[in-house]
Amino acid sequence: MTGPPIAVGTQITSWFVDSRSDVREFLVSRRAKITPDQAGLPAYGGNRRVPGLRREEVALLAGVSIDYYTRLERGNLNGVSESVLEALAHALQLDEAERAHLFDLAHAASTTTRDRRRPAQQRVRPSVQRILDAMTDAPAYVRNGRRDILATNRLGHALYSEMYADPARPVNVVRFVFLNPRARMFFLDWHSAANDVVAILRTEAGRNPYDQGLSDLVGELSVRSDEFATRWAAHNVRFHRTGLKDIHHPVVGDLHLTFEAMDLPADPGLSLVVYSAEPGSPSADALNLLASWAATLEQSDEISVAEAAQEADGPVPGAVTGTEP
Repeated sequence: MTGPPIAVGTQITSWFVDSRSDVREFLVSRRAKITPDQAGLPAYGGNRRVPGLRREEVALLAGVSIDYYTRLERGNLNGVSESVLEALAHALQLDEAERAHLFDLAHAASTTTRDRRRPAQQRVRPSVQRILDAMTDAPAYVRNGRRDILATNRLGHALYSEMYADPARPVNVVRFVFLNPRARMFFLDWHSAANDVVAILRTEAGRNPYDQGLSDLVGELSVRSDEFATRWAAHNVRFHRTGLKDIHHPVVGDLHLTFEAMDLPADPGLSLVVYSAEPGSPSADALNLLASWAATLEQSDEISVAEAAQEADGPVPGAVTGTEP
């Protein structure tokens, strides 16, 4: 369910309240997912009061005392050694993204500076925009960790035209997923898309726990969308480097695309994302049609601008008026 719109200027409470609670809820949620059988432990008794593993079972698997593990699960990761974190990751059978998130949480717990400063506005360098523009056959865009779309090429803009229909800038993928009704038709599997973007945002929150822009976004979405708040509370994390994107474009129909995300080393926090379709597939044909549609739109915009200038100020310099000299 999506909540009512929030008036401009409304103060939204930040979700960054207690880093200890993030640690506690992450560890509890991970051990709840593992059964004794999966962990290779005997399940004594048929009446287990907790889902998944008990604290003492995790402590046994990690090679630490129950008292020490209890301290960790209460959110106190300050000063924990890398070897203990590795043992904990192994005991909880964390995947790559979950392991990295655990280390990020430990780093945040040991950080003394916790100022939530609003970062400087991120800009896409002209050379990066030229690279985007040179990609004429593949949709591409540059995003930041909050999933703001900061720049696109022509085909990328056409692919995400539904997002650009909203006048709010910068375009934000997570806000579109949860607050725009069009998203449920745009994504062929909306529930998977929603799960993915929240897990991706959780991962970013672990890396940058004091990003005020991220705090504001999560606070807004938590208030306005129950669907978002439920998924955020699950503490799932994932990387978003490569994969499939299945969407329904209102002009060209269904598109089944693969994507590759590449970090821009000279622009920390920014990534270049490029989509492609299997050669000769219906999706490749649809991309060609999308390119034609985008070119038509661009030409129409240029004509509209020229007509508006002519109407306001007379003929556009250099334009052919059709009048003989």
